Amino acid sequence: MIQRLGQRKVESLLKGFPCVAIIGPRQVGKTSLAKQIRKHYPDSMYLDLELQRDYLKLEDAETYLAQFEGRLIIIDEIQRRKELFPVLRALIDTNRRPGRFLLLGSASPDLIRDSSESLAGRIAYYELSTFLIKEVRPKYKLDDLWFRGGFPYPFLKKGIWFDWMNNFINTYFERDLPNLGFPADSNTGKKLWYMLAHLHGNLIKYSELAKSLELSVNTIKKYIFFLENAFLIRTIQPFHSNLKKRLVKAPKVYIKDSGILHFLLGIETPEQLLGNPKMGASWEGFAIEQLIPLIPVNREIFFYRTHDGAELDMVISKGGKPDIGIEIKFGSDVRLSRGNTLAIETLNTRKNFVLVKNEEEYLLKNGIRVCGLLTFIQKYLPEL
Repeated sequence: MIQRLGQRKVESLLKGFPCVAIIGPRQVGKTSLAKQIRKHYPDSMYLDLELQRDYLKLEDAETYLAQFEGRLIIIDEIQRRKELFPVLRALIDTNRRPGRFLLLGSASPDLIRDSSESLAGRIAYYELSTFLIKEVRPKYKLDDLWFRGGFPYPFLKKGIWFDWMNNFINTYFERDLPNLGFPADSNTGKKLWYMLAHLHGNLIKYSELAKSLELSVNTIKKYIFFLENAFLIRTIQPFHSNLKKRLVKAPKVYIKDSGILHFLLGIETPEQLLGNPKMGASWEGFAIEQLIPLIPVNREIFFYRTHDGAELDMVISKGGKPDIGIEIKFGSDVRLSRGNTLAIETLNTRKNFVLVKNEEEYLLKNGIRVCGLLTFIQKYLPEL
């Protein structure tokens, strides 16, 4: 059992909110985390809405759940019964005791919109990521996590990695996404995901995607929004303010899990990854996904790029102003480009880092610090 960093956070939220939701993609470990938390609630009750017997128990949900008012009730796959949210609101309003409900869902609040509307002020959300390097070190190596990705089962049982990925992708588009209301057919959805894998780390070209799939730009945007809210991809917006620069406006796109990215790109071994043109973009996306779950919630994440060549992979803003500048590099050449330097000068970020794969650490001119990803996470991220 890998100890998840989110366990303490969820337990803390349960002490302050009547309802807490752990959200994230299927197979990310939400149920395992809930079972660990459940050890502290010996009288808790667990319902899995994928089991017919538990699903039917909630036909008259108000009557059934009211019987267990003094206990923590865990409801897994909550998105299968969206009509529960008004019932939960009514039950909570009769007794605002913290820690009444723990919900597990394979969709974001935007997709389970009823929860945001019905439980506003009563619910706290925690997004569970795939494994983080802080969770698996020192037993497992960073390279293992980068190549196989962070979904628990294929990471811990590497011999089934390829078959698991294939089954995961097919199941998501043939069953899970349609159950969430994804409007595209499974073949179109999978084609789009494969195309986004080839755009990984680059700007989304909506018009080219629309032309290739013979769909409108607005339809493509709707599909991408859906995939992001199902935790399959991440889009990062460009930083903009009142700067007098011609800024790039399109977002960058990343496949959230590096293991899925490698499967979609046809990369089957670590050796193939090191020889693939997308190696650098893969490492960039992996580093970003290792950082974002650990960044304080009052910070925002952007990238920066202008039409005259200024660019940074990551800008962490605070109070709407650029605060930390980060460039992510895979190879041994850590020299900043003229575009990187121009971006740092224009943004006037308080601290600036070049994150590399190895764990060396030293300063460049102008106080720019080169350090390994793990060093940054352990030493400098807590100071943000």
